[in-house]
Amino acid sequence: MTENIHILLVDDHSVVRQGIRSFLETQSDLRIVGEAASGEEAERLVADLVPDVILMDLSMPGIGGIEAIRRVKKSSPRSQIVVLTSFQEDDYIFPALRAGALSYVLKNVQAGDLADIIRKARGGEAFLHPRVATRVVQELREERKDIPNLFNDLTDRELEVLRLIAQGNANAAIAQALGISEQTVKGHVSNILGKLQLADRTQAAVYAWEQGVVQRKRGDV
Repeated sequence: MTENIHILLVDDHSVVRQGIRSFLETQSDLRIVGEAASGEEAERLVADLVPDVILMDLSMPGIGGIEAIRRVKKSSPRSQIVVLTSFQEDDYIFPALRAGALSYVLKNVQAGDLADIIRKARGGEAFLHPRVATRVVQELREERKDIPNLFNDLTDRELEVLRLIAQGNANAAIAQALGISEQTVKGHVSNILGKLQLADRTQAAVYAWEQGVVQRKRGDV
């Protein structure tokens, strides 16, 4: 038997809460355990109910949704927060996600889709409305422009060696794959660590995977 997902509704409009409740209660695995009309009320209820998922509006009287998210996550880290709002401006998106929201959904979402988003949230799987996701990607790209790209300092051969390191190859295997001596490989590894400011080949492998260099060609790094 599927375990019920306990949900707390947080919205200052009773009509909105009633509409959401009316649909979610038709879902056999979704259970509304409480409702709150403000961030302060949500904070109090979370401490008692410890819900699996919280549907959180952002525009509310009192502390508002952003601060409520921050306080709720501090009180109950296990509770996943799905923002359900009509706002899609940066002034709401990024503060909400930074405060601890897992998902960001606009109120024009289809009821069935909302139910699925709640189920995914319970398992820690995030959902971002397509417009919101686009803004997040754009913001990340802007942030990356200010970060020095250390891979640009690597030669083509050093990038080849780094990819092979990240794939778990020892120096002997790298030498055989590239048709060079192990001593030359060691020289490349030393240069790679120096240029990337890393301590050892394990850090280099982890860094390469994190930065996507294993999957990408040089021009995409």
